[in-house]
Amino acid sequence: MAGIETSEDSQAAGRSGRSSAAGNATDKALNLLEAASAPGYPHRLGDIAAAAGVPKASAHRILQNLVAIGFLASDGSGGYGPGPRIRALAARVTQGCAEDQAMRAELEVLSRRTANTVHMGIRTGDALTYLVKVAGPNPVQESSRVGMQQPLHTTAIGKCVLAGLPDDELGRLVTSTGLPARTENSLTDPAELRAELARVRERGFAIEEEENEIGIRCIGAPVRDTRGTVIGGVSVSTITFLETRTTLLGWSDVVRSTADALRGLLG
Repeated sequence: MAGIETSEDSQAAGRSGRSSAAGNATDKALNLLEAASAPGYPHRLGDIAAAAGVPKASAHRILQNLVAIGFLASDGSGGYGPGPRIRALAARVTQGCAEDQAMRAELEVLSRRTANTVHMGIRTGDALTYLVKVAGPNPVQESSRVGMQQPLHTTAIGKCVLAGLPDDELGRLVTSTGLPARTENSLTDPAELRAELARVRERGFAIEEEENEIGIRCIGAPVRDTRGTVIGGVSVSTITFLETRTTLLGWSDVVRSTADALRGLLG
């Protein structure tokens, strides 16, 4: 998108030797689009800019451009959300998509085999976003939904993602997020988290013990793209008073094989 650089960006470029700390014009536009379309919209300018890591002056100009071309919509009082073009694009990507059908079929098989809820999620920035949820038969269900974002360090899928990161990128993410607690069981100490991630790499799967939601225990395995990079994962979520940890661990092979079957479906 031409014409969206500001003096704020130019000053950053002079200091850092690149367009800005937020990336080039395309990076900024896409990050802002993602932030504005996050669940809970409409979102205010300041919140969108902060989530995308883009200076407010630049963010305002880019958001106005995205509204003008239909990718975002303004509520008329300073709030932004997804526009008709991004909704249409989302429908085109998912409706009847062979990859989406193959992914859902694998997850439905896993849900039937374990008789519990299954999630597929990917890393989006410094968070995890659920792409697919196949609810299990239990009358008690967790609060997750498709499109919901969760911290990486408190979820089984997120731990799989973190375990696949280079050490310098992991360090940046830990510093950026601050590892906030979701429950009293959340890993908030960087050293403890690194020790846990070492176990994830060794086992090939991650366990989450009521770290994101009390009463929920999960097992997850990493999903990779065609290059072998971990981009997300698959998890089985259980209610702690209905399934034991031993039962959960017994599903490690089937969870890993499901995750392996999804390799390359998302790029």
